[in-house]
Amino acid sequence: MAGRLQGRSTIVTGAASGIGRATAGLFAAEGAKVICFDRAESVHETVAGIMAAGGTARGATGDAGDEADVKALIDLAMTSHGGLDAIYANAGISGGAMAMPDIDAAFFAEVLRINLIGPFLAIKHASPIMRAAGKGSIICTASVAGIRSGAGGVPYSASKAGVINLVQTTANVLYGTGVRVNAICPGLIETGMTAPIYKSARERGTDDRIGQLNPLRRGGEPHEIAGAALFLASDDSSYVNGQAIVVDGGLSSSHPVGTRRG
Repeated sequence: MAGRLQGRSTIVTGAASGIGRATAGLFAAEGAKVICFDRAESVHETVAGIMAAGGTARGATGDAGDEADVKALIDLAMTSHGGLDAIYANAGISGGAMAMPDIDAAFFAEVLRINLIGPFLAIKHASPIMRAAGKGSIICTASVAGIRSGAGGVPYSASKAGVINLVQTTANVLYGTGVRVNAICPGLIETGMTAPIYKSARERGTDDRIGQLNPLRRGGEPHEIAGAALFLASDDSSYVNGQAIVVDGGLSSSHPVGTRRG
């Protein structure tokens, strides 16, 4: 039985670990040819794992917020696979949990550069190829922090709110082209980005309280976000466009706030 992405050309950014690595592996398991992209050299470990499992992948390193690097990445998909069917612009940084007086403009701009300009560049350079083909799926990682306050720091939350608006806006800019643009809004997922939260809780012996603010009372796993990305990359979501799909255990159904910092 053919996979849901059989023979398709795909890109996953931020593929060195966490959600990106899980998604690249799932795309490959579903038959896709995957280019795994990250600024970390460990992206090649993701590729090795995919190939060891019988999948098709190659790695590339670069900066997801740099236009030349993103254009080169899209060009690599064209030269390697003859086209591009889906791209998951997942690369991002957390920005930490600094208090407002400690956040300077340069730091804020860097978070926006990676988290918001990065997805914009992916859309800008992937969409012409997809328009020419009359179809394609562009997926961006947003966050529940981009919906309202209570789930992230100020720069991070602002960047992810921007991603939600970006997919809504560009889905309409690409009106009539057959190109779909959507976002995934993860809740608390155990990745390298959230590792300090999990580490601290385990050291205190309070790991049973991780994710206690959502109705499922647990944190999420990278494969649970990868499943949403697979849905959006596949024909199963052929009528889904301009949406921010929340995968958070129900957190955003009420978005309770545990603590507030000035």
